Amino acid sequence: MVGTRAQIVEAHQKGSEAGRRNDPPTVCPYGRDSILQTAWIKGYAAARRKAGHERPQ
Repeated sequence: MVGTRAQIVEAHQKGSEAGRRNDPPTVCPYGRDSILQTAWIKGYAAARRKAGHERPQ
């Protein structure tokens, strides 16, 4: 599945929000074969690094 730019930005933002809430990465709503999962994970990881956590707990 290919996402539109708006969908990719939204997925990244949702990942960032999940990372700031310290949600587990397993809450990602996107499937393995989706570019949206990649965007979500990048947002999540950036938020966790910014919070001072290298890896989710």
